[in-house]
Amino acid sequence: MTDKGQFRVLDEPYYQPQGNEVALYEAAYAARLPVMVKGPTGCGKSRFIEYMAWRLGKPLITIACNEDMTASDLVGRYLLEANGTRWLDGPLTTAARIGAICYLDEIVEARQDTTVVIHPLTDHRRTLPLDKKGELLRAHPDFQLAISYNPGYQSLMKDLKQSTKQRFTAFEFDYPAAALEIAILAGESGIDTVTATQLVNVGAAARRLKGHGLDEGISTRLLVYAATLIRAGVSPREACRMALVRPITDDRDIRDTLDHAIDATFA
Repeated sequence: MTDKGQFRVLDEPYYQPQGNEVALYEAAYAARLPVMVKGPTGCGKSRFIEYMAWRLGKPLITIACNEDMTASDLVGRYLLEANGTRWLDGPLTTAARIGAICYLDEIVEARQDTTVVIHPLTDHRRTLPLDKKGELLRAHPDFQLAISYNPGYQSLMKDLKQSTKQRFTAFEFDYPAAALEIAILAGESGIDTVTATQLVNVGAAARRLKGHGLDEGISTRLLVYAATLIRAGVSPREACRMALVRPITDDRDIRDTLDHAIDATFA
């Protein structure tokens, strides 16, 4: 039996609610309803799931989805050993056995023929067929499935099927309002409110360029990175260029525009 302790979120993750999402998630968990969290990159989706697992006192198993992931990577496989073969549960199977919250991060990165294995776990059946093992696993009463994805990257080739979407309750996240984002930067990094405000202003300027040269604006995660560098003694301008501008664009004109905004903010 897997030790649940190795999957516990032991320390309280820093999280600032944007609305009533904590109470709504607790209601979804009480009914063991599967949860989908949608929003742009770096807006706090994964942190929210970590916080809720900690708050509920439940184990959390996180799976970073990718296009090379197979159903066996989720469910499990037989391993060949010196004395024969041995079955090894995958992370989804482990979560269903021990009653963990299983979080599939950026699920649209996985192939659709892989993600269909979650369907029996997300309706009244709450089962996981282990075809290779000849076992029908009934999920532990505490098991819950959570997924996240970024709707901004949707395309005809990379989106969730309606048959998958309509198995989940959903939360729609966005970047926090300015006052809340300032509090998050100060709380996460320990920088002063004035500097946090300046960073949020730079972030707002970049987000206005989304669709006008930028695929995505500067995320709250990157703002925290910049704040952390500043707290460590890096000059604000250098920290912003390193954490906010260089990661998100290679376009010289966009880069110069953002650099000028940084210079004006920290003049």
